[in-house]
Amino acid sequence: MSEPSVTTPDTTPLPAPAPAKLVDVSSLTLEGLTRFLTEQLGERAFRAGQVFRWIHQRGVTSFDEMTDLSKALRQKLKERAEIVPLEKDLEQRSMDGTIKYRFKTRDGRYIESVYMPSEDRKTLCVSTQVGCAMACSFCMTGTLGLKRNLTPGEIVAQVHRVNREVRQLEGLETYRPLSNLVFMGMGEPLHNFENLKTALSILQSEEGPNFSHRHITVSTVGLVPMIERFGQETDVKLAISLNASTDEQRSKTMPVNRKWNIAALLEACRKFPLRQGRRITFEYVLLRGFNDSDEDAYRLIELLKGIPAKVNLIPYNENPGLGFQTTMEERAEAFRAILAEGHIAAFIRQNRGRDIAGACGQLANRGGQDASQATQATELP
Repeated sequence: MSEPSVTTPDTTPLPAPAPAKLVDVSSLTLEGLTRFLTEQLGERAFRAGQVFRWIHQRGVTSFDEMTDLSKALRQKLKERAEIVPLEKDLEQRSMDGTIKYRFKTRDGRYIESVYMPSEDRKTLCVSTQVGCAMACSFCMTGTLGLKRNLTPGEIVAQVHRVNREVRQLEGLETYRPLSNLVFMGMGEPLHNFENLKTALSILQSEEGPNFSHRHITVSTVGLVPMIERFGQETDVKLAISLNASTDEQRSKTMPVNRKWNIAALLEACRKFPLRQGRRITFEYVLLRGFNDSDEDAYRLIELLKGIPAKVNLIPYNENPGLGFQTTMEERAEAFRAILAEGHIAAFIRQNRGRDIAGACGQLANRGGQDASQATQATELP
């Protein structure tokens, strides 16, 4: 009779369970945060409002600062959630009062935000992506390619960080010295639409920064299908980066025009739902000898017929190596005067931060962004 076989027990240690992924609560709307606290943490709904106000009114970056929460809840939040930080990497101040901030993300990427104070407002230019896939030939950000989208929390964190900086710099008591936001920084906002929409919801929340829809403007190079969604799903102002009076010009400098030409773009603008009294802003970067002739101005008048519009003429903030120069002041004024004669409201926008590399992408390029590592989007929406 054979001996029964003996099975040697497997003593190989089991792998440790993967740590639970922390929830970025700074990227959640108040509704989303309420669901997280009630359904995942078993807390009462009003706690979500407390956490939301600490993050988005006071701009705190750690749960330990939330002093009206119990220690037990703060510990629970630290175990299950996080507030994704932005590290201020560089600050440059212009003689005109403009301050340019370069922020470093947790994965080592660089983004830029530009604070532009004036007598009647304090404006922040906000980034929505690390780099950009649009590849406009006059824009330094376009040389980076698209590395990734910013999360809602990273978009909003720019506002909180600069609010804190301005508060300290100017000795203010208010937690929200900024009055206006323009999404004209690094990236194409409508190419990161879902995260943009969430960020706008947070920024407009009465329990958060409570920015008015009248004081927020989002700029796009012209992603035509997204313009309709933007009009249906948000209530903030629209700006179109036009920069040309013919398709030939625009296609040379803005590759997006090869997919959606000027006619398609302006048709989307004509269908865009506008609140009473509101206009679409058309941004027109003046490039010397390229798009700043009298003929360009007359063509622009014809293009904008039937659209409630105003035109911001923008002196080009020259980028080394890109091959474009800014239009001279006299030529810019002549261009504006032709538009005015054609009953187009046109303004020459003050060039801000020229002495501190104020144009988009200049500081990020200096921060070591490697265009060879960029992930270009193969499909536009």
